[in-house]
Amino acid sequence: MAKKILVLCLSALFMTSACDKANDISSNNPNAAEQPNLPDNTEPTGDERYLNEKSDYIFDQDKLHTFELNLAPESLTFLDNDPTAEDYVEGSLTFEGETLGAVGIRYKGSVGAFVNCLTGRDWANPSGSKTCTKLSMKIKINWDDSSDKFYGLKKLQFHSQNLDDSQMRERLGYHLFREMGVPAPRSVHARIMINGQYSGLYALTEQIDGRFTKQNFEDGDGNLYKEVWPLNSEGQPHSDQTYIKALKTNEDDNPSVEMITGFAKEVAEASDVNLQSVIEKWMDIDEVLSYAVVDRTIRNDDGAFHWYCDGASCNPHNFYWYEEPTNKTMHLIPWDLDNAFENIVSNANPVTPIVDDWGGISNNCEPFSAGLLFLRQKSAACDKLTRGWASYVDEYQNKLEAFKQGPLSEHAVNTLLDKWYEQIKEATQEASAAHNDAINMSEWDRAFARLKSDLSVARS
Repeated sequence: MAKKILVLCLSALFMTSACDKANDISSNNPNAAEQPNLPDNTEPTGDERYLNEKSDYIFDQDKLHTFELNLAPESLTFLDNDPTAEDYVEGSLTFEGETLGAVGIRYKGSVGAFVNCLTGRDWANPSGSKTCTKLSMKIKINWDDSSDKFYGLKKLQFHSQNLDDSQMRERLGYHLFREMGVPAPRSVHARIMINGQYSGLYALTEQIDGRFTKQNFEDGDGNLYKEVWPLNSEGQPHSDQTYIKALKTNEDDNPSVEMITGFAKEVAEASDVNLQSVIEKWMDIDEVLSYAVVDRTIRNDDGAFHWYCDGASCNPHNFYWYEEPTNKTMHLIPWDLDNAFENIVSNANPVTPIVDDWGGISNNCEPFSAGLLFLRQKSAACDKLTRGWASYVDEYQNKLEAFKQGPLSEHAVNTLLDKWYEQIKEATQEASAAHNDAINMSEWDRAFARLKSDLSVARS
């Protein structure tokens, strides 16, 4: 148990330092001479299903798909020797009898994702070779800047779920956000085969990118930002360069950040009297209150409302912002839910807990210690934008009741979880039989029952 808590703690703490290196193995790599041999490409004919069908098929909630990753043994050894390098190697993807090649394959994750899964002894600076059977993976379909797509997708993300014994948090969390009208990624379970060997059960979670914005918004050509809050910890807009650095779309098109800076400036300058009117000018208030209701009810304590402090600077993480240019509306998008649900009954993870109730303020908005003594945070409502959302007291309560009576109701949630349980049961048994570090069935059953029990507490 102590080992499990340590893994959970370190995972949540060091997710803030995630870095997407994604260096391609190519002739541009100074060590190219030392790289492994790459597999042959498989050219499409144009009639393949993956070229002609949409992503709805991949994220069909009624199916458990199997994805086969194929790469040269030397390439797999190269990845396994240093997963934190997040270097792509070339391989192929086989899905339901059709092979797509070449694709880029790499491991992915922050410091926490690698804790207890590498040979290096310094968990704060993960290094060394892979020791866990599963690590989160990213597949780049548009390899080498090609225009290839796979059921309309440019990338596939398979999350290991190594810190979630229930194997349900990520899929359930995104489902609940989407059911409440919040733009959020789709997520399903998936079986992964690597060079003919069963690796295990993963969460296939949709990439948040330009394709995502085009699918989820009427005007999807706007700017998408990752992990930059409109206001800094002093309550002022960031520099233009800070917003530009966080861009995930349009970053190569002489981008303008006029919209997010205008939003931040108006919020910063608003009085308490007109703050709500400023928020309503820039945001769909029903959508953002739904976000807050789901986030706080499932205790997504490692998300947008947990302001981690490093010295005098405090910032949240695990979110995206999208600015819809036609109607000039800002949208908050959730991300990375593997620590959600775990603090519903008690602060099971001493790194992530948010100590305040929604809208509450502690320590006069100065940083304070919480959970582990060396960790500090600041109340989310000290942020003027969050405080403005929390001022919709009656509207929030109405949304909360609708959530509890609707998507979070005992019948709705348990019916869904039971369906998913049966869907992945055989795959879970298969992994348990194949790998010593896979969760066994009794542990999974206990974690599954505990999640249901915790959700019952959340409803009350």
